[in-house]
Amino acid sequence: QVQLVESGGGSVQAGGSLRLSCAASGYIYSPYCMGWFRQAPGKEREGVATITSSGITTYGDSVKGRFTISKDNAKNTFYLQMNSLNPEDSAMYYCAVRSYVGSCIDNYRGMRYWGKGTLVTISS
Repeated sequence: QVQLVESGGGSVQAGGSLRLSCAASGYIYSPYCMGWFRQAPGKEREGVATITSSGITTYGDSVKGRFTISKDNAKNTFYLQMNSLNPEDSAMYYCAVRSYVGSCIDNYRGMRYWGKGTLVTISS
């Protein structure tokens, strides 16, 4: 059983930065795809960024060039560095993982394990 715990959310002004962390407990078998997803009120959950067990990253169009996903295998922790934040980035951010080969950014319904989320609020 894999448990995921997000942290690092908060409230910042537009143009600011945040770094989200996702601490995983339990062994995540390779190959896997780990992703950050977000959901704003009244909107469908969307993929933000994903990283595979081999280190291949994929980003949603709205965050390319601003967000960076990374992982620390020794700490079993995944990160999402978010820069140049704007109010449209406000949402609950979730990390999730599944056994998979390739990117999972477009398939949030297929993710097996989810964290409970961390709230990001960007003010203008």
